Amino acid sequence: MDLKEIKGIGDKTSLVLNKLNIVDAEGLVRHFPRNYDIYEEPTLIRDIDNKAVVAIDGTVVKSMDMKHVKNLTLLTTTIRDANGDFLKVTWYNMPFLRSTIKMSMRFVFRGRIKRMNHIITLEQPEIFTLAKYEEKLHVMQPVYSLTKGISNNQMAKFVKEALDKLSFDDYLSQEMREKYHQCEMEEAIKNIHFPDNFEVLKTARNRLVFDEFFTFLYRLKKLKEKEIEVPNRYIINNHDVSDKVIGNLKFALTGAQKRVLQDIFKDMQGKVVMQRLIQGDVGSGKTIVAFLAMLDMAGAGLQSALMVPTEVLANQHYESMQRLLAENGLPYEVALLTGSLGASAKKRLYEGIESGKNNIIIGTHALFQEKVVYDRLGLVVIDEQHRFGVMQRAMLQEKGVTPHTIVMSATPIPRTLAMILYADMDISVIDELPAKRLTIKNCVVTKDYRPNAYNFIEKQVKSGRQAYVICPMVEENEMLEAENVIDYATILKERFGDRIKVEYLHGKMRAEQKSEILGRFEKNEINVLVSTTVVEVGINVPNATVMMVENSERFSLASLHQLRGRVGRGEYQSYCIFVSATQKPDKLERLKILVQSNDGFYIASEDLKLRGPGDFFGVRQSGEMGFEIADILTDGKILSDAARAVDEFILSGHELIDKNMNNGIVIY
Repeated sequence: MDLKEIKGIGDKTSLVLNKLNIVDAEGLVRHFPRNYDIYEEPTLIRDIDNKAVVAIDGTVVKSMDMKHVKNLTLLTTTIRDANGDFLKVTWYNMPFLRSTIKMSMRFVFRGRIKRMNHIITLEQPEIFTLAKYEEKLHVMQPVYSLTKGISNNQMAKFVKEALDKLSFDDYLSQEMREKYHQCEMEEAIKNIHFPDNFEVLKTARNRLVFDEFFTFLYRLKKLKEKEIEVPNRYIINNHDVSDKVIGNLKFALTGAQKRVLQDIFKDMQGKVVMQRLIQGDVGSGKTIVAFLAMLDMAGAGLQSALMVPTEVLANQHYESMQRLLAENGLPYEVALLTGSLGASAKKRLYEGIESGKNNIIIGTHALFQEKVVYDRLGLVVIDEQHRFGVMQRAMLQEKGVTPHTIVMSATPIPRTLAMILYADMDISVIDELPAKRLTIKNCVVTKDYRPNAYNFIEKQVKSGRQAYVICPMVEENEMLEAENVIDYATILKERFGDRIKVEYLHGKMRAEQKSEILGRFEKNEINVLVSTTVVEVGINVPNATVMMVENSERFSLASLHQLRGRVGRGEYQSYCIFVSATQKPDKLERLKILVQSNDGFYIASEDLKLRGPGDFFGVRQSGEMGFEIADILTDGKILSDAARAVDEFILSGHELIDKNMNNGIVIY
């Protein structure tokens, strides 16, 4: 159904929704809430305590004051509650309220509490009459991911309208739904948006998680059917190149790395094409193992392609491979292919790849674009596999004629679940860290500790080391109280002066800017790098020994563990400082899991125990293998159920229609 058939959606709104990848009514109802807001009883001003969002039943006691700050129109007033306490209230870019809200009017004001210099302000509150607020009380309101030009209320209204117009058939029979304790698809879609209570939400989410796993595993089965016993076209018996490189490495491979390398060599010599998953925690040394396999491919006159999720990581791997070739006097040509390259540069690379001049190709998803034609692609390596969907993996594999495949993942998945998710692959685990690595020392602190942290960073830099400081935001946002990269870098520059070089990095920068800054950081021309989580994956600077994360409570433990993996990569003692902007015991307790262990599996399992209704969608490892809702750790049982259901479904002769496989709305 066309979006414009939904009441209130015209050409302009349709274009705004397109920015959220919503192109039709079906896509609208598949734009699931990212969280839920529960409207609670109004609280007294004196009882605000550490609450982030509150509703205050208050009377306006001061005329509206309006002024302009930068590009914002700032509106302020004061309200008084039944107890006689006062609270400052602020709105941004809502000048019309000046003629709406008058002295002595009584409303329920619901918004976010901001604390600054011991002054408490209620920011950007919604305004309700007492009767209207009574209607919303205790109801779960959906909170959507939005873009400029659309509000949450508009999105909810459009979704409601679409739900009324669409019909939802189901590919699961009633018998299968009962067997696996799943509700109907129509019930799930409607209740994921507007649940009456948490139990209803849980039932709806379970069905949609089941659906995501089911369609994923169905596709995997179909791919596997095509690939069963695919003959090995590229038998590699000679490992002289990798032996030479191993002999010249400045470090010794661990026993686990050697075992995995032997698994790969055995696969390369076997009768069947290699399909292998290398699983290992951050810093365990997966990349060098993949590099060695790629070098043996080059030695045999074949090409290999390494696909990574970000341009920053692609650049890092490209430079690392270049160094490895130079240090060992190897003649192979490496190409770096990313989306940001200019047309002429891409054309030259395409020619080099097609002619076979480039033996090793490193890049992002640009590696499987239509214009890229490989000469003799013998090996495909996919780094950070959880960032790619199964179809992206297949598209790169199809660029060659049955190439060997290695996928690498740092996601701590229990082996039983990995065997389901990677049913088409053999699994190798790197379960030990390099010998000279020292255990990272961790601490969880509040904002009061910052001066001590800055002093510590300064001492580390004076001894020749480097530091990362991570912030959740790129720049200041008046609507959100969190540290931002640009202002934080300015603060540190003022604090350290000329004696310490501070720069910032974030994902909105051009690719060449990011590469230039990371290159200078690698050379120790930058001492302290203030960054967003753009450095979370794969960045390798052994000289960096301090990782300081601001607003740690805003990140998942999985992200924090990945960030921590950016230090402790050399011979020096490394440290991780998790700064929390809140002193809430539950938030601090969650962060302390990171102090108790550096083991990704332990952290993931402990994180699960602490998740509650408020973390229903917010504290998941977003995007594993293309899943929107499903979490491979939380939803392990549903994954197992879906695997059995797929087998039954296929055995009974049913098929899914491919074009609908991503939405699960119509009957198959």
